[in-house]
Amino acid sequence: MDIAILNTGCANLTSIQVAIKKLGYDSIVTSDPSIVLKSKKIFLPGVGTALAAMEQLHKKNLINTLKKLTQPILGICLGMQIFSQFSEECKGVKTIGIFDNCFTHLLKSSNLPLPHMGWNHIVFNNLHPLFKNIDKKERFYFVHSYIIPLNKYTLAKTKYGVSFSSVMQKNNFFGVQFHPEKSGDAGAQLLKNFLEI
Repeated sequence: MDIAILNTGCANLTSIQVAIKKLGYDSIVTSDPSIVLKSKKIFLPGVGTALAAMEQLHKKNLINTLKKLTQPILGICLGMQIFSQFSEECKGVKTIGIFDNCFTHLLKSSNLPLPHMGWNHIVFNNLHPLFKNIDKKERFYFVHSYIIPLNKYTLAKTKYGVSFSSVMQKNNFFGVQFHPEKSGDAGAQLLKNFLEI
């Protein structure tokens, strides 16, 4: 299977590549639109700011490439957030706009520290193939200060002061707010499920 990990310059690419390798799959780290378009599965990991990620995607001519995709793509953490229409980060950033009418906001909770860092539960519907063989008691590893509120594309939610989207899907575009590659067996199972969709 051809698996591409998008190199936005704003992510730890090694950890996701190692996690995929442990599942028995090879992947390629690339920012070449022609390779991305030919890949069967695509990962868009992201760490840092929406502004930096969008600048890199523009610079590498990947915005239109991403919008053309019909094969499954998984945005991880910031990768999911930039699928929204707009981020209030960095005084406002227009993002890719896959999840229409969805906006990324600062996680506002008066008595909890930011970033939201550590292990937390996700509340999901077992029937979705992304959650196959994942127990509802499992926890996943989060590191973020911005969220996408609950919306029509939300597949799973998490509470940290407020409830927010921790897994989203629109057609072939999937997103997770947590880091499956750092989430132990449950994260590995979710990656496996995505690769088998």
